Amino acid sequence: MAAMFLAILVTAMISKEAYLVHGDIGTASFYNPPYIPTKCDGNTEEQFPPGNMFVTVSEGLWDNGAACGRRYRLRCLSGPKRPCKHRTIDVKVVDFCPLMPCPSTIMLSRDAFAAIAHKRGRKINIEYIQV
Repeated sequence: MAAMFLAILVTAMISKEAYLVHGDIGTASFYNPPYIPTKCDGNTEEQFPPGNMFVTVSEGLWDNGAACGRRYRLRCLSGPKRPCKHRTIDVKVVDFCPLMPCPSTIMLSRDAFAAIAHKRGRKINIEYIQV
């Protein structure tokens, strides 16, 4: 009985992390307010998900605006001074990267960045997948 419980527990732990194995690799940084207006929903405050877990995306993910509202699951992989927290977050695309050229694949709100990385560096390597 104990062996079966252990096997189920190990399987659950492996499957929880397995969804990120086939994700894309990119870079992330954070950007500061003001966050509005956005290219997706203009000045609407309702566009921002709870906890301010939102991002802007670079040209490669923007897809002529089709990225608006997409959700991604991401995690920090590495960066200067070991910034990563060991967790994943789900974020919503609300804008096109405001800087040209965009300094990273995805730019996170300050709250989203703080959820996955310590602010020891401004740019981190991430793994992400659309959910």
